[in-house]
Amino acid sequence: MSFRARLTLVAAAAVALAVIAASAVVWFVVNDQLYTQVDNRLKSRAEEIAGGGPGIHFEQPPGGSVYIDVPRSILGSGGYIQVARSDGATFRTFEESQPLPVSKKTLATAQSGQGSFFDDSRVGGTDVRVFTIPAQDSAGRRYALQVAQSLSDVHHTMSRVTLFLFLIAAGGIAIAAALGLLVSRAALAPVRRLTEATERVTETGDLSQRIDATGRDELSRLASRFNTMLGALEESTRARRQLVADASHELRTPLTSLRTNIEVLASDRTLPTGERERLLKDVIEQLGEMTTLIAELMELARGEHHREDAQNVRLDLVAADAVERTRRNRPGVNFTTDLHESVVHGVPSTLERALANLIDNAAKWSPPGGEVEIAVRDGEVTVRDHGPGIADEDLPYVFDRFYRASSARGLPGSGLGLAIVRQVAEAHGGQVVAERAEGGGTLMRLRLNGSA
Repeated sequence: MSFRARLTLVAAAAVALAVIAASAVVWFVVNDQLYTQVDNRLKSRAEEIAGGGPGIHFEQPPGGSVYIDVPRSILGSGGYIQVARSDGATFRTFEESQPLPVSKKTLATAQSGQGSFFDDSRVGGTDVRVFTIPAQDSAGRRYALQVAQSLSDVHHTMSRVTLFLFLIAAGGIAIAAALGLLVSRAALAPVRRLTEATERVTETGDLSQRIDATGRDELSRLASRFNTMLGALEESTRARRQLVADASHELRTPLTSLRTNIEVLASDRTLPTGERERLLKDVIEQLGEMTTLIAELMELARGEHHREDAQNVRLDLVAADAVERTRRNRPGVNFTTDLHESVVHGVPSTLERALANLIDNAAKWSPPGGEVEIAVRDGEVTVRDHGPGIADEDLPYVFDRFYRASSARGLPGSGLGLAIVRQVAEAHGGQVVAERAEGGGTLMRLRLNGSA
């Protein structure tokens, strides 16, 4: 069963319960009102008969039975009047021959002259409502006066009411089911569009699919989040394809050169003096460049897909270690530090790599004997070199993958170092920017929002 069918069924069931409950209430209220009307009428007529004149008056025609001298028509059609004595003897009107049942309670009322009550009984196969009240005749003898009214009209009315309520309930349930189907169809439209979009993405792999998300309800927010997820997946896929394409392009040049050099070395040709040693040196350098490129590609992939547990890290100590490693690798550059205790919440290994890349990049662009200034304060790292600086047209792209300014294309490097720095900064809720420094050179600012 579909979700829409279940929703329609639940709505119809809820309305059915409400209609049935309301119908039951109406049925009992109408039934009580009809009985109340009958009871009030019986009570009024009984008090009229018992209180009229000196009391109950009896008549006996010659050769006939004793009867009550009360017009039977006082109760109208379907009415009964009877007087019962404490010994069980009963007397009726002249026109009535069918006796009413006499209970022990009726005899007790006749004997004591106290107590009145209503009761249901049957007379000649007809349901009647009976009201019993104490009465006496002119001689002061006690009786129990019983007046009764047929319940045929009440039962007939209640049968019609029952039929009407049944029809109303059935119609209400049918209408509720139809409206529930329409409402569920409209309410689940975003879910249907979401399902169709998911199926299209699954079948075609096209992540550009989007769902029209309007409104502020839960389903609209779900559609909006789904669009956001598709956008993120599309961007991730685009970045992955771009990374593969860029990596393939970057690897093609050293691989081609490496293959050419190896083929020359493997050939039987006689090489000039020193040429073999030069080719071997080029092969080693090219292998080193490829190793560095592959390592940085792995670093980028690891940063995107593998998240280590973050912890509190002394950013100033990480910077000090990175400076020492770079000083050993680049002895011709002077390093000046201004490191203040700064604790951030992050992943130690990625922070170490980011700071090392920043400092190494500054050292690479520094002239021999040049100075690199490193400062750490309040979760921010600044690195300044005194090199040629970055051209204005290159500033927006220095953190892009594989981007290398025209002035840097003759220098070793893969163009991934600063891209890794930006990735680490964004992973820690921060950012990294490059600026032209006053007096020449470049100023890099790495700001981490995870400062503790």
